[in-house]
Amino acid sequence: MQRTILQVPMPRELKESAEKAALNAGFSSLQEVLRVFMKKFANKKIDLAFEEETHYLSPKAEKRYLKIMEDFKTGRNIYTAKNVDDLMTQLLQ
Repeated sequence: MQRTILQVPMPRELKESAEKAALNAGFSSLQEVLRVFMKKFANKKIDLAFEEETHYLSPKAEKRYLKIMEDFKTGRNIYTAKNVDDLMTQLLQ
């Protein structure tokens, strides 16, 4: 088997904490964790999902946005531009 070396720049603190986690999980090294992960990932045995942190509105902001959505649904406080000049006039007011 032909081998290659993968170099991944990262903060020292990240490498050190990942090494500790690997040893605590029973791996002999961080490299072993990466090899196992990459093998499973390459064979499509691992799926990745990147999820963003959920942010919640304050009660005041939520009330405000609910009113805006209600206005939008009922057509109140809504302006539709007839052309670009009309839109620009409204935007500059």
